Parts: sequence; structure tokens; C-alpha cells
Amino acid sequence: MKFHHILLVSSALVCGTASCNWIEENPEGLVTSQTIGTGDAAVQQWVTGTYSKLIYDMFCWGYFPRVIDYDADYVSGPDWLFGKFGAGNFQGESDVTDALWKGAYGLIGRANTALGEIAAITDASPEALRVAEGELRFLRAFGYFLLVRAYGPCPIQPQTFAADYNLPRRPQAEVFGQIVSDLAAAAEMLPRIDHAAHQPGHVSAGSAAGLLAKVYATMAAYAMPAGTQVIVRSGKTFDHDRDGNKIYAPLREVVCAKRAVAGYEEMDAQALYAEALAWAKRVIGGEFGRYALLPYDDLWRKANCNAPEFMFSVASVSGDATYKNSIHTVYAGYMTSNGSDFIQEGGWVGCTRHWYDLFEAADLRITKGVKHRWRVKTQQESNTGFYYPLDEATTIAATGHRMDGTPVGDPTGIYADGVSYYYATDAQCLAFQTKYSDVSDNSIANADANWPFLRYADVLLVAAEAANETGLEDPMPYLSQVRTRSNASPTAIAFTTNADQKTLRRSAIIEERAKEFACEADRRWDLIRWGIYLQAMNAIEGSDDAGVLKTRSERNLLYPIPVPEINTNKAIGENNPGWN
Repeated sequence: MKFHHILLVSSALVCGTASCNWIEENPEGLVTSQTIGTGDAAVQQWVTGTYSKLIYDMFCWGYFPRVIDYDADYVSGPDWLFGKFGAGNFQGESDVTDALWKGAYGLIGRANTALGEIAAITDASPEALRVAEGELRFLRAFGYFLLVRAYGPCPIQPQTFAADYNLPRRPQAEVFGQIVSDLAAAAEMLPRIDHAAHQPGHVSAGSAAGLLAKVYATMAAYAMPAGTQVIVRSGKTFDHDRDGNKIYAPLREVVCAKRAVAGYEEMDAQALYAEALAWAKRVIGGEFGRYALLPYDDLWRKANCNAPEFMFSVASVSGDATYKNSIHTVYAGYMTSNGSDFIQEGGWVGCTRHWYDLFEAADLRITKGVKHRWRVKTQQESNTGFYYPLDEATTIAATGHRMDGTPVGDPTGIYADGVSYYYATDAQCLAFQTKYSDVSDNSIANADANWPFLRYADVLLVAAEAANETGLEDPMPYLSQVRTRSNASPTAIAFTTNADQKTLRRSAIIEERAKEFACEADRRWDLIRWGIYLQAMNAIEGSDDAGVLKTRSERNLLYPIPVPEINTNKAIGENNPGWN
């Protein structure tokens, strides 16, 4: 395994708690200890160059978030975009090689190089060195967290340069040990979000503590006993009515029995969940500054991307050729002109009808968080548009007809604008999210949407999960905060399956995560850590709303290690099960 120890940086973007700063650097070329200078400014340069890896190489080419978001039961889109990867054939996909494996190890390599370089800077302030080390350790831990969930056992890169690139894969427990050590140290080194030393756009002590809580919960779920039950609401996508018309099949409750996850057999789930709860409560209790949920109407406004709910996110620069991402294009679509009603391109990836049907009718995550009308540029001449969802009430409002075609009046509400709305049972009509819609300029392909890797809502739901599994306290107050923010009933549990209270609560918390973090790259990893990925995916019985194949087998539990790594790293003799 070859690691890069020279940073290529021109003007580096700092991405952290939902903002970005530009830091002036030496122009041109290779950044080395000889060219970067000394003092606090040099320390910051090394940190900035490490942050920049999250955008350049990882997000800017469109591999992210595809590689971490698209393989899930409730996420869908057109087959040309999902391709082999979306259908479960991960072998040889550039997302798995260029973006995830090489990208994460590139991030780790940069962090290691920077840690060595700043340690040699003798004229920097102790505070600058301490904070920089905390940021770099956070980023290194995050790189390993991406890797160990996706590939299982993986090499741990030596912090100092090594001539031997043949590094063996290390057990998951050892990789997680590195992650825990780095994040715990970062939580002590980094400033609180309300401290003068904290820079907007950088990770803080709360970022490290919150991610550590999630890491502990991830390990704990992996280690839960085989046979632990989780109820997932899913099922096959379509039925047919009496006339043979294709209609959406209703949700059914699938009782999944956890499968043991290899590599976690010796871990103590209860002890790990106790740690997850303790770290989450430190964040919730304000030890690292005041974190809070935003009101739903403010949550996804671009102006609020610095709000404390966003604990770690990746930003970009509107229209920039290097520090860019495709998030706005993929999930929302960019318009023919700024403020136009017509999507020029994009708006492809959304959630399935089964995801939409998980919600109570008044939940803001579907009343406001999902597009109910939209128009693409090809509909301008015909004066038409799409509506969502396909149900009796929406069909009447959008068309003035019942679903059987019986006229009942004129369109109403948002549809009373003289446009002819219709529905298509394919990739054109999904539960498209609005969370990435508010950007500086919605008419450009590379708009400045932020990608949220960690929100305060995640910490609350980790606390709920850990409280439920340990029995140390009532999990419902944590769950209720997230639900109440979205106008959902505080403690409703929708399952009808006869199960004990802990199972019902566990299932409700995991389902809440699916609802709250839709299109935020959490669902696959929740299913994997709980050992229910195969059951949840195969419950769809084939293809989803857009025709994306969701059938999965054992090999899909881990991504394949890239073939070039197998061919060049003599310490890795074989790939993950099922992959060449």
C-alpha cells in the first residue's frame, strides 16, 4: 500500500461544522516543510491541506456521497445513475476504489504527514499545536471509520514514513481501537464551539465527542447477540389492482433476526453501549458547548449551515471548479435560471414510497421535506409537471380527478396554477428531498450544498438507542425530541407485531434514523451494523420503485478491496468473501 506524504494544495478549503474558510497559502506547487513556513500560520496550513482532501478527490468528482448512500433499501434513482453499484455489483466500481479506499487512505495519509510536520514546528503557540493535533486526529479517525464499516479488517497506516508498503489488514477491534483513541484525544484537545479558539468551519470538541458516541454505538450494534430482533417496515414494491394496473404495495412488517457479524464476536455490546450513552450525554449536557435542534423550517436553510446542530459537515464553494460537489444537482436538481420553476438537470435521487409511508401524515419531513410538485425543462412547452405521492387525496388536489379517473372539481392548493400535473411510476417520481435545495445559486451544477456527516439529531438518537439497549434510563425523551421537532407524535410506535417493549423501541429508533437521515448516507451502515442488511434488502423482493435491483447476497456485506491493492500489497492475500 503506497501512501502519499506530500500535499498538493493550491487554495485549501476548510470543512467542518458546516462552514468553510479560505486561508491564504503559498502559491503554486508542492507543499513541504521547506515551503510552508513556520509558526501558527504554518500549523494551520498543514491542517487546511488535510481538510481539503474531503472535497478534492472525495466529493468533487461525484463519487461521494454515491458510494456511501445509494446501497440502501429506501434510496433509489435511475438505473443509469445507480448502475452496477446500485444493483449490488461493487467489483471494479470507481466509487469503491477511487473515492472510498483511496480517498479515505489519502485523508489518513495527509493527517499523518501533517501530524509529523507540525510536531517539528518549534515557534508555534501551544494552543495552535494542540488544536491542530485534535483536528488531525479527528480526520484520521473519520477516515478509518469510513474504511472499517465498508471493508471490515483493513491496514493501519504507520504514522511515520515506512519503506515497506506491504501492510496487512488488521482486525476490526484494532481499527476501532485506533478510532476511539484518536477521537477521545481530540475531544480533549479541541475547543468547545463557544470558545474563542474555535473557528467556524472546523471540528470542535463536541464534534469529536459526538462522533465517538456514534462509533461506540456502531461497535455495540455489531456485537449484539445473533437472533436479536429488529422490525423493519418494507416489502415488495408493487401489486396490481383488479384491473391489472400497477399500484404500490402496502408496507408490511418484516421481523429480522440479527445475524452475527464476523469480527465482533469478542466485543461486549453492553459495555460499548454504556460508553455510547455516556459520551452522548456529555454532548447533550453541554460539556462541549450548547448543541440544539433547529426548528424544522430553519434546518436546511443555507444561512443556518453554521448552526450547532451541524456538528461535522463538508462544505464547498459555489461554482468552483476544484472545491465543488454534485449534491445539489443529484438530490435537488439545478434550474434553467436562478429562481426558475424548471429543473435543467438533476434531481435524480430520492426515497421510495415505502420510506414515505413510514411517516405520520403531518410529519414535516414529508409535508415540507419532500417535493410534492416539480417541473423539468422538457415540460415547459407542454405546460405539465409532476406530483407526489400517488394517493387519492394528492391525485384529487393535483388533477381534479380521483385515481379511477372520475372528475371531482378543479386542482387545489399548490396545484391550482394552471399546470397539468401527472404521476409516473418510475424514477421520475420518487420522494425527492428538499434538504439540499437552498443554495447560493440554484442554476449552476456545482452549487454550494453542505453534506452533513454528523448532526445533533444523530447524537440524540444514539443516546436513545444506547439507553434502550442498556436499560440505564428511558430512551423515549431522546427519541421524542427528534420527533417533536418534525411535528410527529412524541412517543408513537407504529408496529403491530407482537414483541417485547425493548424490541419495539429498538425498531422504532432504527426506523427514526431512516426517516431523519434520509439521503444522508446512514441507512446502509445501520442495516449492516445491526446484521439485518440482507433481510431488509431482500424483503423488497427484487426491484424498487425506479427499477433498481435490491436483491443482495453475502458478498454485499462488505465492499471488495480494490484489485490494484490486492495485486501490489503482498501482505493481503485475498479479497473479501465473494469478490475476486
